[in-house]
Amino acid sequence: MTTSDSPSLNYRILKFISRQPIQFSRFMARMLAGLVNALKITKTSRTIQLNLKIALPYLAEAERDRIVQQAIRNELTSYFEFFSVWGTSNEKNIARIDQVIGEQYFHDSLAEQKGLVLIVPHFGTWEIMNAWCAQFTEMTILYKPVKNPDADQFVREARSREGAHLVPTDESGVRQIFKALKKGGTTVILPDHSPNVGGDMVKYFGIPLASSNLSSKLIQKTKARALLLYAIRNENGGFNMFIEPMNPEIYQGSDSEGTFIIHQAIEHLIRRYPEHYHWSYKRFKANPELDFVYKLEDDEAIEKIEKLRQEASLLTTDQANLTI
Repeated sequence: MTTSDSPSLNYRILKFISRQPIQFSRFMARMLAGLVNALKITKTSRTIQLNLKIALPYLAEAERDRIVQQAIRNELTSYFEFFSVWGTSNEKNIARIDQVIGEQYFHDSLAEQKGLVLIVPHFGTWEIMNAWCAQFTEMTILYKPVKNPDADQFVREARSREGAHLVPTDESGVRQIFKALKKGGTTVILPDHSPNVGGDMVKYFGIPLASSNLSSKLIQKTKARALLLYAIRNENGGFNMFIEPMNPEIYQGSDSEGTFIIHQAIEHLIRRYPEHYHWSYKRFKANPELDFVYKLEDDEAIEKIEKLRQEASLLTTDQANLTI
């Protein structure tokens, strides 16, 4: 007899899927990606193609098509891998990381005991890094509950296993992160999204977009250290994790300048490995003049984007001339 405290069927299905070998998850992702790439009719596929045209307009069509197909496959694979990461022990997830390039930056930053802000873009399989980081520091992370209660329970259990302290995505949660950083703790911020309200207008691939300034505020007001982290699946079936220092100018200047530095770092990462970025997010509508850009035909969308990009470039040139 099923009681009110018994796990639901949906929850049991999620647990079952998460316990399958990661190779099975990758196989399912490849099958789905093959279907998406073959049909080329999904809205997500079209969004990815348009985002690449906007961000990397210099790509030849054949090269862009190749990256689109790889990006779709990599993004779907990452989502399927998340289930395996969430359903696996910390020890096994740590063992899946074959190399940590730049590890000393992490330990040096912790040794300063000023707090640590980890800048983690929507890139690669970022969930694999939580267990590794939690070995060395206490994590305080903003968490927005998943709408489905079964999925929310599943993810919360994974976060608890990693030892992360979850705080709400509101002012009370931000205050708790400030407090944790001042005590030498660590937080993780995924900054490459459009804020619901507020934020700063900063150039991202040359286009002014409303951008979250939480990371730069945390860094500048608490004097915490900042590092860029990302993980890429390797040919051995494991992952390589990369830790890179941020431009030291992020510790100075205004929130807006810090936000721009963060987005410069993400932009540079994307230009190096465009096939590993999660391009499905409609990031480029975060400007009042581009609110409907994803509903336009590609040619019209690109025309509006280029006009805005040129205007932003001219404005920057004019401002530079005024300071000479």
